[in-house]
Amino acid sequence: MTKVAMISGANRGIGREIALELHRRGYRLSLGVREPALFDNDLDAFVCAYEARHTDAGRQWVNATIEQFGRLDVLISNAGICKMISFDNGTEDLLEETLDINVKAPFRLVQAALAHLKRASAGRFVQIASLSGKRVKNLNVGYQMSKHAVIALTHAVRRAGWDDGVRATAVCPGFVNTDMAASLADLEPSAMTQPRDIATLIANTIELPNSASMAELLVNCRFEDTL
Repeated sequence: MTKVAMISGANRGIGREIALELHRRGYRLSLGVREPALFDNDLDAFVCAYEARHTDAGRQWVNATIEQFGRLDVLISNAGICKMISFDNGTEDLLEETLDINVKAPFRLVQAALAHLKRASAGRFVQIASLSGKRVKNLNVGYQMSKHAVIALTHAVRRAGWDDGVRATAVCPGFVNTDMAASLADLEPSAMTQPRDIATLIANTIELPNSASMAELLVNCRFEDTL
């Protein structure tokens, strides 16, 4: 039976490349985007409105996916933001927005989807985290807090779903050639990791057997002696 994958933030960047790669591999896709009317659906995908900040958005999207396809095999939590929040610069509202989108939204998605992933017997959860969740290299404490948290979330999913065949992976890239990284990195775009390469790694990871689970996948475009 053809597998079904949900991908949040699939309208651009890493999410878009994941959708393209899984489409090439024959998956049926449920894509969560903020504005479906503006999405160029050239993948014959099921496209749903998904606003990560809204408390009920994850449950509604999962329910719509199950109603459309009758099953769920893969959940890829990709949507996220990066706002500068340091001890000297940043507001409580910005911190709440970052935690809402980067941490609470994936938690709510898992809450809604985990039972369906368990029923698949080889369900897969992938969280796009960051190397900022593995070490602290700058003063953007809000973003780093959120990425440390979703790595913990991913390990919790592994524990909660393991006996039912669910495998979870936190993908932790460094700089990726996306709009988000454009204003942050001191690297040329060609020197960064490319979104399509992240997509290939994820596609290969979710197709590994249950006996070859990758808890974390660290991906870098330059040497770091702390990793």
